[in-house]
Amino acid sequence: MTARKIKKRSSKPSNPKVIRIMLTIPVILLVSVFILGGMLLAYSPGKPEPYLDENGKPLPGSISEKIFVNINGVQQGMIIKSRNIRNPVLIYVHGGMPDYFLTQKYPTGLEDHFTVIWWEQRGSGLSFNPDATKIITSQQLISDTLELTDYLRNRFGKEKIYLMGHSGGTFIGIQAAAHAPELYHAYIGIAQMANQLESERLAYDYMLQRFKETGTTKMVRRLEAAPVTLKDPIPDAYYLLRDGAMHSLGIGTTHDMRSVISGIFLPSLTFREYTVREKFNLWRGKSQSGVSSIWNEITTTDLSMQVTEFEIPVYILAGCYDYTVNYDLQRDYFMKINAPKKGFYTFENSAHSPLFEEPESFIEIMVKDVLNGKVDLADK
Repeated sequence: MTARKIKKRSSKPSNPKVIRIMLTIPVILLVSVFILGGMLLAYSPGKPEPYLDENGKPLPGSISEKIFVNINGVQQGMIIKSRNIRNPVLIYVHGGMPDYFLTQKYPTGLEDHFTVIWWEQRGSGLSFNPDATKIITSQQLISDTLELTDYLRNRFGKEKIYLMGHSGGTFIGIQAAAHAPELYHAYIGIAQMANQLESERLAYDYMLQRFKETGTTKMVRRLEAAPVTLKDPIPDAYYLLRDGAMHSLGIGTTHDMRSVISGIFLPSLTFREYTVREKFNLWRGKSQSGVSSIWNEITTTDLSMQVTEFEIPVYILAGCYDYTVNYDLQRDYFMKINAPKKGFYTFENSAHSPLFEEPESFIEIMVKDVLNGKVDLADK
C-alpha cells in the first residue's frame, strides 16, 4: 500500500485580510505610542509661566521660577510664585507627594497675597534622588524646613515668614513651628495630623459601613480581610485599597474627586511646569520615599500628647468630609493647643484639601485673619 503524503498545514493565516490586520496592529500600537509620547512632551515644557501685565509683558516685581537649593547637603527643588516679591513669604510643606500640580486645575490665589514656596521635600518630586532617599527621618525633614526657612529669610530680606503644612506635611510643619517660633509669624495646618493611627481606624470603620449600606460587597469583603485596629500594624492590603476607596466615597483629596487616576495621575501628566523626567520622578518619589518612609513614625505618634505649646498663632483649616486625616481628631487636637492666638476653621464643602476646594473662603481667612494675627472668622 502506497503511503499517502500528508501535507503540513501552515500555522500562518492564508487569508490576505487576516494577514493585513495582523501586520496593521503593531503599526497602530507603535503610532499610538509615538502620539502619546508626543502629547506628553507637548505638555511638559517644564517652565513656570511668568505673570504678565495688561500689555503681555512680565509683571514688574513678580516672580515665577523653579529653583534647586542645597539644603543640608541635598539638592532640593521648589517653585516660587508671587505677583509681588515684597509680599510675605509662605512655605508650603506637602504631604505624601507634592501636589503643586493640582494648582493647574485648582488655582489657590495664594500668590496674589504671598510669595509662595512650593517646596518639594528630599525624596519627593523635584527633589527625588534614589541615593539620598534610602533613609529619611522626620528629624531630617524638620531640619530641612528650618534650613530652607533661613535661606528664604535671607533671600527675601524677611525677619519671619509663614509656615503652612498639608496632610503629612503638618506632621513636620507643626513640629518645626514649635521648635523655632522665632522664625515664623504663624503656623497654618491644613488637614492637621494628630493621632493618625486612630484616624485610619475611623476611616476604615466609616468606609466599611458605607460600602455595606450601598451593597458594594466586593469592597466589603476586601476591607474585612484587612482590618485596621489600634492593636495591630495596619495591613498592607488596606493600604492597597485605601486611596481608591476614599476617593470613591468623596473623602479623599477633594470631595468631588472620585478617582485617583482621573483626579491625580492624569493631571500630573498634563502639568506644564514639570518636564517628562520630573513627572516620572514625582511618582518614583511617591512610591519610594518622602512621607511614606516615615509613615510608621507618623502612625505611632500622637502629636496631641506631645506638641501642644506654641509661642506663635496657630490656625487649623479642616474639611468636614476629610477622613484621610479625620476632621474630629483635628478639632480635638486644636482644643489641646496653647498659643497666643488660635483659630479652627471648618470648610463645609471640602474633604482633604480646602485650599483647592474652597479657595475663596481659604484666601479670605488667610488675608483677614492670618496676615493680621486675628481669629475673627474662626468657628465659634
